[in-house]
Amino acid sequence: MPTIADMQLGQKATITECSSDAIPFKLLEMGCLPGNKVQLLQFAPFLDPLYLNIDDAFVAIRRETAALICIEFGPDE
Repeated sequence: MPTIADMQLGQKATITECSSDAIPFKLLEMGCLPGNKVQLLQFAPFLDPLYLNIDDAFVAIRRETAALICIEFGPDE
C-alpha cells in the first residue's frame, strides 16, 4: 500500500490508515487522520522533511514518519 513518503511533488491523495502508536499525537491533532486529504507541496533539501497540506493545515514531517501513513489515490489525484 502506498504511503505519503511515496508521493510525488504536487500529488494529492486520501489518508486511509495511520498507526497512532507510531505517529506523534500532534500530527493526529493537526488532521493526519483516515479520510482526510493530503497534498505534497514541497521537499526540503535532501528530500527530508516533506511539506504537506493536510485538510488545510500546513505540516512538515520526516520521511520516516510519512512512511507510516498509508494513502489512496483517487481518480482525479
